[in-house]
Amino acid sequence: MAPSTLIFLGLFMFLIPFPYSDPVLACPRTNTSLLNFTSHFTMVQHQLRGILSVIDDCSFRVSQFDMLSGSDVHWWGAAGDDFLNLTTGFLISDSNLNHTYQNDTFIVPLRKNVTWDQIKVLAVWDVPTASNFGHILLSNYSVNGGANFSDSEQPTVFENCKVLSDNYRIRWSLNEEDAVIDIGLEAAIGVQNYMAFGWANPNVSNSLMVGGDVAITGFEGDGLPFAHDYFITKYSECMINEDGTVQGVCPDTMYKSTDPIGLVNNTILVYGHRKDGVSFIRYKRPLKSNDSNFDLEVDPTANMTVIWAIGLIKPPDSLRPFYLPQNHGGSYGHLSLNISKHVNDCLGPLDAKDKEDQDLVIADKKEPLVISTGPALHYPNPPNPSKVLYINKREAPLLRVERGVQVKFSIQAGHDVALYVTSDPIGGNATLRNMTETIYFGGPEAEGVQASPTELIWAPDRNTPDLVYYQSLYVPKMGWKVQVVDGGLPDMYNNSVSLDDQQVMLFWTLSDNSISIAARGEKKSGYLAIGFGRGMINSYAYVGWVDDSGKGRVSTYWIDGRDALNVHPTKENLTYVRCKSENGIITLEFTRPLKPSCDLNERPECNNIVDPSTPLKVIWAMGAQWSDDHLSVRNMHFATSKRPMSVLLMRGSAEAEEDLRPVLAVHGFMMFLAWGILLPAGILAARYLKHVKDDSWYRIHVYLQYSGLAIVFLGFLFAVAELRGLTLDSVHVKFGMLAILLAVAQPMNAYLRPKKAAIGEESSRKRIVWEYTHIITGRCALVVGFAALISGLKHLGDRYGDENVHGLSWALIVWFLIGALIVMYLEYRETNRSRGRVAGRSNWVLGNGEEEDIDLLRQSRPMTDKESHSSERMEVQLEPLNR
Repeated sequence: MAPSTLIFLGLFMFLIPFPYSDPVLACPRTNTSLLNFTSHFTMVQHQLRGILSVIDDCSFRVSQFDMLSGSDVHWWGAAGDDFLNLTTGFLISDSNLNHTYQNDTFIVPLRKNVTWDQIKVLAVWDVPTASNFGHILLSNYSVNGGANFSDSEQPTVFENCKVLSDNYRIRWSLNEEDAVIDIGLEAAIGVQNYMAFGWANPNVSNSLMVGGDVAITGFEGDGLPFAHDYFITKYSECMINEDGTVQGVCPDTMYKSTDPIGLVNNTILVYGHRKDGVSFIRYKRPLKSNDSNFDLEVDPTANMTVIWAIGLIKPPDSLRPFYLPQNHGGSYGHLSLNISKHVNDCLGPLDAKDKEDQDLVIADKKEPLVISTGPALHYPNPPNPSKVLYINKREAPLLRVERGVQVKFSIQAGHDVALYVTSDPIGGNATLRNMTETIYFGGPEAEGVQASPTELIWAPDRNTPDLVYYQSLYVPKMGWKVQVVDGGLPDMYNNSVSLDDQQVMLFWTLSDNSISIAARGEKKSGYLAIGFGRGMINSYAYVGWVDDSGKGRVSTYWIDGRDALNVHPTKENLTYVRCKSENGIITLEFTRPLKPSCDLNERPECNNIVDPSTPLKVIWAMGAQWSDDHLSVRNMHFATSKRPMSVLLMRGSAEAEEDLRPVLAVHGFMMFLAWGILLPAGILAARYLKHVKDDSWYRIHVYLQYSGLAIVFLGFLFAVAELRGLTLDSVHVKFGMLAILLAVAQPMNAYLRPKKAAIGEESSRKRIVWEYTHIITGRCALVVGFAALISGLKHLGDRYGDENVHGLSWALIVWFLIGALIVMYLEYRETNRSRGRVAGRSNWVLGNGEEEDIDLLRQSRPMTDKESHSSERMEVQLEPLNR
């Protein structure tokens, strides 16, 4: 190219007005009150961190900026940081932020028509989803108070950062004046995992974990963060020995529970959040603790060995009311760290593979989805209104539906909330924002209240996109995502029901000789177990989990107690076995024969017969971790069904089995009062109180017998009414009905009894037969009634596995033995009394020594002639005194 041509091009390029990148020269004004204002961003989502500095009236500098990418992200201004102001904000710069940033620094110019006076809140805003990634409050700035915000105002900001593993980091700030260190732990892990960090015992060269002083952090079931001080005495889960001592990875308070909290547990929670699949916990601890036994002193200037780990954690239960870190599965390590030296080797934000933390609700064609409203506690897309949509009592969950499967909604969110499914991620009627949307379901008519819900059906078809949104027609950002997928479990199985508390869905298909079963949890867990039986004890369990290699497993067990040793592996013939974990939701599938091929009683599983014509009792449980062998308390469930469900396999329905223990307790008490106290006391009165003057024994006998019989009838009617019927399928019912029949026969027998013979005459044959019948029937009724009491307690134990049944049975036996001893004593006294009467015949004797002639039913009657004649004269027999 000729030199003249090059000169011409150079002049042409010089004359073209290219935009200049230095805003200081482009905007010389510096009269803003925010000049030199500097502050850290408040992280809201997308792992946004950074520092903002105002340069002049037209621009600001962003440094150390981290952010995960969005869809269409811009710099945003608003008059406040509340929902209404942010959603009605405005663009403040033409610069966009559409990629991932890693510790970047750059300058951002304001739009020409934007001034700092208009901006009270500066935010990073995703326009299509109306999402706030992070912001800074400019209104907090005070000219006299200085321009800089301290790092302590932003809990995610620290002076130092160290990478522990690819998905785990530690951040810290040292406060030497107060001898305190602030520590922030962040990891791209599941919400059911813990983060542990602490100092190793400096006097130990190997087995660094033992003797370590660590903080265990994580999130509770309701999403609240926790941070607790632990001490490691053994490579095991925390165990309580028989002598009360503890060992393993245990809270400091377990070793020394009498000390006040704060001396032993010196780990103080400051802040915590779950965002984008990343856990972040900030806590502080003193460098030197008052607890020299279980807390290590941290030397800020020395190179000390620190230890760390991440893994599953088990929530507290009734046996151990504290969090239990499980095996870390290889995610652990140690390194040498000097906390006084500045370190920052954390480049960019942590990017989790699974960013969806919301609960997952999977629609089923039979069970309606209950739509309600509730407070916004963990809404996934801030900012949001204070009230959001709930599905099946879960806050703004991820809803999954299947094409071709009808979804039934029971809408009871209030008259001011109309449900609709839309292509717009914001909702609230996009036409009001001059936007277009496609509505797939719902509208103004989709509203209702709890007293009068509106039920509507939506049928996603092949034209429904993979991702739509359920929202309110009147208020934006109340709902969340709807995943539309092709056919799944509801299409593969003929029947489905929701088990107790709507925590587990059960699917099944019956064949001639087999049944195919699937179960899916509705909340995140490490394993899912379903059992056939009325309770955990004496049940056949099927446990699905994913092992460390990622392989889905389904194991079978027979459970005959509440301890880990009572969980016995079985060898059931399962085919087509599958198990998977998706977003923490466990789904297990298997096919089994209706009747095992082995002989009854050969092995426990041989008795596990599924009869489609009778209700199948089904229970469930969920836990944090399962293993194929060496089961222990670490495998204990953290959620379980409160009552069994009676699944009608042939009908395709289920109903909850009520807990009838209170009913049975009242029934049992009434029967004990009758058969254990009143009726035996009436028999004793007739046997041993005839020596009392007048007819007191008779009145006591009659009153006690009729009182006991009345209570028997009341207890019988109470049980029949509550149990909704009477069946003779148990030994207890058979004994009880026989005892009642014998008891009813006694007053009828007494009414039909023959008259007693007059004094001096022999009793008639009918009278003798009656007396024997009356005595034998009464005593047999008492024996059968006692057998009914014993069999009733056994029936209660077999049905509910109640731990108190064994003790109550022994108490009843002891009561019977005490009664037997009383009878023996009274019989002994009666024998001596009879002997005394025989020996005393040398005295004056009135009558013939027999009982007075008293009609047991009619105490007053006309005298017979013979009795009138005998009353006119009285025979006096004189006998010598025998001394």
